[in-house]
Amino acid sequence: MDTKTTLRNDWTKEEIEEIYHLPLMELIYKAATIHREWHDPSEVQISTLLSIKTGGCPEDCSYCGQAARYHTDIKVQALLPTETVIAHAQKAKDSGSSRFCMAAAWREVRNNRDFDRVIDMVKGVNELGLEVCCTLGMLTEEQAIRLQEAGLYAYNHNLDTSEQYYEEIISTRTFDNRINTINNVRKAGITVCSGGIIGLGETHRDRISMLLTLATMPKHPESVPINALARVAGTPLADNEKVDTWEMVRMIATARIVMPSSMVRLSAGRIEMTETEQAWCFMAGANSIFTGERETLLVTPNPGVSEDMQMLQTLGLRPMMKKETCC
Repeated sequence: MDTKTTLRNDWTKEEIEEIYHLPLMELIYKAATIHREWHDPSEVQISTLLSIKTGGCPEDCSYCGQAARYHTDIKVQALLPTETVIAHAQKAKDSGSSRFCMAAAWREVRNNRDFDRVIDMVKGVNELGLEVCCTLGMLTEEQAIRLQEAGLYAYNHNLDTSEQYYEEIISTRTFDNRINTINNVRKAGITVCSGGIIGLGETHRDRISMLLTLATMPKHPESVPINALARVAGTPLADNEKVDTWEMVRMIATARIVMPSSMVRLSAGRIEMTETEQAWCFMAGANSIFTGERETLLVTPNPGVSEDMQMLQTLGLRPMMKKETCC
């Protein structure tokens, strides 16, 4: 199309609330229309997420099985060898991924030998021709610059939920800590990956408030993951109800409308969704998924590569190739 919906950073809460509460089919139609203005609807970016350091985290995020204070079945794993990570990245590329994300269960990045090793991992994955993403916890502007110089393309730091509900989920860091890290990433010239989780016990207004924070940033995050709570036994939220698929669709569609240029990522929770339910998410504007050879998303179950490729084939979708400029 010759014209695109205008990018806006001046959304009001009332405007997003009105969009969010549209009748579902009208909401999906509106989101699908905008999606086609900004993106190729037949493409889905395949992203691979690898836990390079698992468990033992000092944070108390109520949803996370990697928090050291909760009694879960998750095995603590030290930082993986660099060559092991590069081998996983090569296998991900061979399987159709164009983005490779490395996650470490740290509260914050420390200037030590482990961070030096992560820098080497970033350089190695970048040399493979993949978009390189990291999620390592809080980091300073200087650390972000080191990552950027090593070839980091994106940094993931989710808001998780609204500023108002945040303290109900996490007490070991503040909402402002999250915003500060995102700002440091921006200053370093790295693209931002930031979204949230639904199913934490939040209200619809909390979800709208989280989207408002993202959509009114000076520059929208290039990537917006929408996660359904993956309930982990032993965590405070283990007994929460499963997120209804239509709630995911509604969040994805609203995110697509208010941040039309962003990649909207259908992230955690896909293991509990049928192929049909995932198709509705793609129709609503999702254009990326996380997959993995280990059939896990960090430490929770996730569909495997072959299953995802079969789904894309069934739906007439294809893996997105790496682009040199951001979407």
